[in-house]
Amino acid sequence: MTDDGQDNELAALEKVLLDKSVDPVDLPFSLLKAITGNFSEDNKIGSGGFGAVYKGVLPSGRTIAVKKLFERFEILDKNFESEIACLVGVKHKNTVRFLGYCSETQHVMRLYEGRQVWADVRQRLLCFEYLPKGCLADYLSDASCRLQWTTRYQIIKGICEGLDYLHQQHIIHMDLKPQNVLLDDNMVPRIADFGLSRRLSGSQSRAITDHKLGTMGYMAPEFLNNGEITFKTDIYSLGVIIMEILMGHKESSSVKEVVESWADMFGTSNSHTSLEQVKACAEIGIECTNYYPGNRPATWFIIRGILGDVGISNWSVTGDVGTSTEGQV
Repeated sequence: MTDDGQDNELAALEKVLLDKSVDPVDLPFSLLKAITGNFSEDNKIGSGGFGAVYKGVLPSGRTIAVKKLFERFEILDKNFESEIACLVGVKHKNTVRFLGYCSETQHVMRLYEGRQVWADVRQRLLCFEYLPKGCLADYLSDASCRLQWTTRYQIIKGICEGLDYLHQQHIIHMDLKPQNVLLDDNMVPRIADFGLSRRLSGSQSRAITDHKLGTMGYMAPEFLNNGEITFKTDIYSLGVIIMEILMGHKESSSVKEVVESWADMFGTSNSHTSLEQVKACAEIGIECTNYYPGNRPATWFIIRGILGDVGISNWSVTGDVGTSTEGQV
């Protein structure tokens, strides 16, 4: 690429970074290689099952996150295409901003069984806004440490609102966990990593898969047992996260145990409203992790419950996104 060409690509990347209304852009591999220092270990900020994430520094000093997918032929293109399909058009204050992508195949010489051979090297990368506070998992501990209740409450509310938005877009995240919830400078949560996500058709609300990928402890029982995917699959993961935010661990806790834990921390301070919020969130978390998906509440009921607009006893178990049409994945 010429210097003028790279300058134009940098300008396009800067524009999408600064203007939230601009659509994600197609970026050359050479540019992403340059801003990440050739994907140096010093710039590596995370790694998962499908790729590694690097910090990319633009000439202006602004920073982005660059996700480089691992070159595993059986998953690379499907994972890449699935993630982009879910990310395009997703714009919400509680989802990570998608800035651009790179899809290139290079014909290069590689050493194979003692001799040099020609090989196709596929480069698949995704670019996102950089969130320096890291992920929610870095902050979770028991109720007495690190995050104050008001911050935890806002994080719970933000994750619920982000998930509600995704479900309205007919997207099932499929890997909701604290490691995939990033935090901005104001500790506002952003749901990230759509590598396992599914976007259902307008009338579809259920799918079946033989590929049971995800994170143990956050996967719904019907998905583990039968490969069943519905919006309630995410609700189960959400419930686990809510309880983890409340107690600092995923082990089962009762509403009474959660409230007592926070009452001890609040002490004699004026905490009636806060304890009511703790109680509501605990009730919601437990309902979300019900073994039977039909008994888990929909996201809009969850948000109303968190805000205190509706009691648990008034929740409908039939409300959900879309209608009941089965699909095969």
